[in-house]
Amino acid sequence: MTFIYHIATAADWARALRDGQYTMSTRGVTLAEQGFIHAATAEQVALVANAFYRDVPDLLLLVIDPALVAPEITYEHVPGQDLPYPHIYGPLNPGAVVETRPFPPAPDGTFTFP
Repeated sequence: MTFIYHIATAADWARALRDGQYTMSTRGVTLAEQGFIHAATAEQVALVANAFYRDVPDLLLLVIDPALVAPEITYEHVPGQDLPYPHIYGPLNPGAVVETRPFPPAPDGTFTFP
């Protein structure tokens, strides 16, 4: 089984569990503002984290089973990247998240895929 991943703050994930849907696209940007939720493959997680989340505390890595995601997932090319990224076109249903992992940086501030 191939999972996809999303980096979330603990507060945003707690809100999703309370509300029954996750609606953050990426750091500080909502699904309504972006039009989709950014996700990543295992090979892309550290790249995304190091580019956009280096100074963000209390991060979680959401492990998502694509077969359980209610909205459409489209793999799209991002300028400057070799592999397409998965984008979720609607609110993420929490039941599609099969695991949440704490996602702290290493002591030097960089991230690696766990």
